[in-house]
Amino acid sequence: MSEQGKEMSFLDHLEEFRGRLVRSAIAVVAGAIVVFIAKDFVFDQIIFAPRRLDFVSFRAWCALGVWLGMGDSLCIKEINYSLQSTTMLGQFTTHLMVSFVGGIIIAFPYIFNQLWLFVKPGLRQQEISAVRGIVFYTSLLFFAGVLFGYYGLLPLSLQFLGNYQLGDVPTISTINSYMKLMLSVTLATGLVFQLPIMVYFLTRIGLLSSNTLRKYRKHALVAILIVAAVITPPDLTSQILVAIPILVLYEISIVVAKRVERKRAAR
Repeated sequence: MSEQGKEMSFLDHLEEFRGRLVRSAIAVVAGAIVVFIAKDFVFDQIIFAPRRLDFVSFRAWCALGVWLGMGDSLCIKEINYSLQSTTMLGQFTTHLMVSFVGGIIIAFPYIFNQLWLFVKPGLRQQEISAVRGIVFYTSLLFFAGVLFGYYGLLPLSLQFLGNYQLGDVPTISTINSYMKLMLSVTLATGLVFQLPIMVYFLTRIGLLSSNTLRKYRKHALVAILIVAAVITPPDLTSQILVAIPILVLYEISIVVAKRVERKRAAR
């Protein structure tokens, strides 16, 4: 249905979808241009910051270790890996890749809003009211996930992989490999943090329930701890620091599913 309440043809839907895609692409390009121009700040203060000993996450872990009475066992004392560019275009293509992904992250609320505006006319008023604020909450969870990946998972992953050594072979990574790890971790956690949103919609259509989530809570706990053990250094403290936010999201998802069921029962 169009905004005027008239029935739209298949070609009309395609035309509207094309317009949404074009506007989203323009937003991504605009964000990418901003990131491209701010090269020095982006790379010095964001991209390469986790390679410095004074990175905020390293200082926080060190302070936590002291507070827990563990001395400096959680303090990062050296960075044991280095970066290099092995091709003439390596650094320039990395700059372009960072700019493009940065544009996507910056434009995420607008992109999701365009998707929502395309889907919204086909919903009933009751369904629209049920998901009021969906753009805000989805964007909030996405940015929270990106920040958690950047400040939480990424430094742990870099330290673990950078310190992993076979014999006396030093770790010399390409800048492209470094960037792929950074972008995959941050974007992946941004998507993982959409778990409550996914649970909401799956519960709305009857494919999931709060009872199912409670029933498999122990299984989820084991799976989360295994994932945390794989992506963090082999010590219990690091695994717990990574697992806690994901467990909180799981519990929030149970609450979300329960609220959906209550509203369905009330209707």
